[in-house]
Amino acid sequence: MQMEERCQCNFKYMNTRNLFELEGKVAIITGSSKGIGLAIARGLAEHGAKVVLSSRDQNAVDFVANQFKKEGLTALGQSCHVGDENQRKNLVQKTLDSYGKIDILVNNAAINPVYDTIENMSSEIYDKMLNVNVKSIFDLSNLCFPFLKKDKNGSIINIASVEGLKPSLGLGIYSVTKAAVIMLTQVQAKEWGKHGIRSNAICPGLIKTKFSSALWQNEALLDQVKNRLPAGRVAEPIEMSGLAIYLASSAGSYSTGGIYTADGGHMTI
Repeated sequence: MQMEERCQCNFKYMNTRNLFELEGKVAIITGSSKGIGLAIARGLAEHGAKVVLSSRDQNAVDFVANQFKKEGLTALGQSCHVGDENQRKNLVQKTLDSYGKIDILVNNAAINPVYDTIENMSSEIYDKMLNVNVKSIFDLSNLCFPFLKKDKNGSIINIASVEGLKPSLGLGIYSVTKAAVIMLTQVQAKEWGKHGIRSNAICPGLIKTKFSSALWQNEALLDQVKNRLPAGRVAEPIEMSGLAIYLASSAGSYSTGGIYTADGGHMTI
């Protein structure tokens, strides 16, 4: 297959503003009832995508979907525990039943149930974290693969973490899983590029979400972090949405296999 056949984008007469438009695209975002997932879902929807909001709680995703609809956005709420095979299959099928295709997959859902050093981690916790944080991305991406490649313009965005690049004390197994996500992203990019599928990873730093509340609600710890970071602050979830919009849209059509940090300079310290 010739390289020019892989992308369906026609840039010759395209206004640069239009590069970020997602009109007609369908996106699945896991873990999107709150935090980073919600911010990314909103960003994609505001740029024209039909979004499928997913989390374990049907009431939570229905609430967000209804809010989006009131704002004139197109959204569907579908509960899914990403660690459950049948629920993953149901999420994909519900998306196809409602919108007929899948163009964008954002693998955001993750867990970190324990803050401790690795010698105190049980095998059960280790397996649970690998299942949700890594295997679910592998499985859901493979389920979406036939539909992402259909128009030779699919985009996978895996939410990793700076912890996958540089571990912190107490987050060892979380770091291991996020490092695996980074490598899985690059493998997807390398193997699926011939099908017109791009895969990239976003590595957030400390973001003000419920997921990381144990860190930013501790004032002493928060002050330490802020004093060390070049940005001098923690981020809001919406600050992750711009990267996702870029990677999902034609603006990012030549970006694949990339590992993008959004960390306030964490990786420089």
